[in-house]
Amino acid sequence: MKLCRRQFLHWAAAAAALPALGRGASAQAFPSRPITMIVPVPAGGAMDAVARIVAEGMKGSLGQTVVVENVTGASGSIGVGRVARAAPDGYMLSYSAFAMHVVSGATMTLPYDVVADFEPVALISATPWLIATKSALPPNDLRGLIAWLKDNPDKASLGTAGVGSPSHIGGVLFQNITGTTFQLVPYRGTAPAAQDLVAGQIDLSILDPITALPQLRAGRIKIHAVMAKKRTVMASDIPTVDEAGAPGLHMAPWQAIWVPKATPKEVVARLNAAVVSALADPVVRQKLSEQSYEVGPRDEQTPEYLGAFHKAEIDKWWPIIKAAGIKGG
Repeated sequence: MKLCRRQFLHWAAAAAALPALGRGASAQAFPSRPITMIVPVPAGGAMDAVARIVAEGMKGSLGQTVVVENVTGASGSIGVGRVARAAPDGYMLSYSAFAMHVVSGATMTLPYDVVADFEPVALISATPWLIATKSALPPNDLRGLIAWLKDNPDKASLGTAGVGSPSHIGGVLFQNITGTTFQLVPYRGTAPAAQDLVAGQIDLSILDPITALPQLRAGRIKIHAVMAKKRTVMASDIPTVDEAGAPGLHMAPWQAIWVPKATPKEVVARLNAAVVSALADPVVRQKLSEQSYEVGPRDEQTPEYLGAFHKAEIDKWWPIIKAAGIKGG
């Protein structure tokens, strides 16, 4: 009888170990099939283009295809929500951005929590935006622009890319930091706002480099500062807002990758390593640069950095957005 009991205990211990061995083997085998990257914007735009560059760059390290699927609607929340509800196994990623993971959380009622329902994988890149004015506006630098706006309260107009856009929120931050007041005029995107700035229909705007720099080089607009802590490599002669007279007036929308909450750490680490490998590729970096996106240093590509950075962005922007009464659609 003792022998049978001993055998039973041995068999029970072996059986109990099987699930753990299975989990370990599964984690080691990841990925064993293609991965889906959900991009919550339409195909063809800049964010979609960058997502596809990164997805292609991850393929070599993972040994599997990363398939981009555009899931649009409700300011990106339909696509992001699909990832929040997905199985936490690493086979569905959210390639999302500042607009969806910060702004939407302050302007919309979402069916998920932008922090609690996701595991951070890696910050991909950021785009420092630029403070631009029409060429006929008298000031030639940021300090002069701020002084001119104070001398002409509520007379100037700043064109935005729409409610809740980086240019809208950046315009609110501009007023808060500089103590100036001006009209915020919403457009249906950055391009029409830039067109009216060139035509002199509005006085200033906050624009992305890929839109603004060609107009600057053609002499059609003025650019007074980069809204970041450091100068942009795309126009290193333009001073930062900190250098030009408005410290802290930073607006650099970013993109990153998340997976559903409770995804195993080994799987997150595997995905992160694939992203890091992709971002280290000079060809990938050049393609991102051509889209006006800048890749941060290696220590800013960890899951831990993205988690802390994301929370810091929420702490910074949510009070500003809510105080301005900005609502999403």
